[in-house]
Amino acid sequence: MPPIIQVNDLCKSYTISHEGRETYTALRDVMAQKAKRFFSFPRWNSKTIVTKEDFWALKDISFKIEQGERVGIIGRNGAGKSTLLKILSRITEPTSGTIKIRGRVASLLEVGTGFHPELTGRENIYLNGAILGMSRAEIKKHFDAIVDFAEIEIFLDTPVKRYSSGMYVRLAFAVAAHLEPEILIIDEVLAVGDAQFQKKCLGKMEDVSKNEGRTVLFVSHNMLAIKSLCSSGLLMEKGRLENSGAIESIIDQYMSADNQRINSFVSIEKSYNGFCIHSVKVSDNGINGVFNIEEDLVFEIKVSGEKDYQAININLFFNTTDGITVFAACSPAEHFAKGDYTFTCVIPANTLNDNDYIIDLMVVENGPKILHHLKEIIFIEGVEEKREGAWLGKFPGLMRPNFKWKKNRS
Repeated sequence: MPPIIQVNDLCKSYTISHEGRETYTALRDVMAQKAKRFFSFPRWNSKTIVTKEDFWALKDISFKIEQGERVGIIGRNGAGKSTLLKILSRITEPTSGTIKIRGRVASLLEVGTGFHPELTGRENIYLNGAILGMSRAEIKKHFDAIVDFAEIEIFLDTPVKRYSSGMYVRLAFAVAAHLEPEILIIDEVLAVGDAQFQKKCLGKMEDVSKNEGRTVLFVSHNMLAIKSLCSSGLLMEKGRLENSGAIESIIDQYMSADNQRINSFVSIEKSYNGFCIHSVKVSDNGINGVFNIEEDLVFEIKVSGEKDYQAININLFFNTTDGITVFAACSPAEHFAKGDYTFTCVIPANTLNDNDYIIDLMVVENGPKILHHLKEIIFIEGVEEKREGAWLGKFPGLMRPNFKWKKNRS
């Protein structure tokens, strides 16, 4: 039987434009511009220089996937995972290369994919089924199962534009999983749901693959979820396919690369809705992101805002390399006036264990609105200076807080 997905020499490039300006400093030019503004003439601008370059999001990707396989696609942010899924979902056209897909594809790539915001949940179920080429009778056959799985029955006749992100994802996944596509493509979007729903989704994906022979492509930064669901994997790095094979070996290769990415400073320069994250720095007590767990660990996040915000809070998520979130360090939600600021977070000594940690950063406005959610921005490694008489082996647990003990004679 031929593979259900076959990709040969796939490439995708984007043209990026850069604008620069030549400045004029001659006095006559300054006087001329002021005169033109006074008489309401169009303002003369400095000359704009536009340069262009090609950015290759994917380069020479080739692989094949058999029917019924559960494939985990792994890689850092910017590795090309989402671009690959968009091409396989026929959302984006490739620059070159060939793709052969045998069967219907249902994809869930971001919150609200395939939904019309003005239509109700009920209407969007029928709309998605029609997009997949199903008849009204076929959709009606699965309708009750979709509603039951999504747990949104009381909101079924409400326009989905009023749904929370979690409700969006529950309904979208239920539709994608129950309308019998041969290929199910799921991106990191499941992270929006709660832990119980994520577990439910993983169980459903495993069920449709094992019992119904459908193919699943799953992208996630949660290595435990990838390992529990997938049998094989693709490892991507900087737009290229680094390796493919059994999921255990792919995860091991990805995790071992983390040791080469330990860092204590990252320049980000990302802006959304006028709020920019400039950089994140670990003022470590060691070097290059390796820190002594017996001393304070200090994070400095440089940000700026182009306007006043009613409330902003910064969140650091500390994750293990297995994808387990150990804890979140959250700043108070406070008024943010226009300007440049540095947020400082101190993780007290003897909080973290001697492990590797991956840090995610989230910026939230007014409670529910996420301005930035950046994954894997900093990699740090905790070490303990062994001393005679101290713990000589590996201290168990993800954290090791220094609790206070007392001994009193009874």
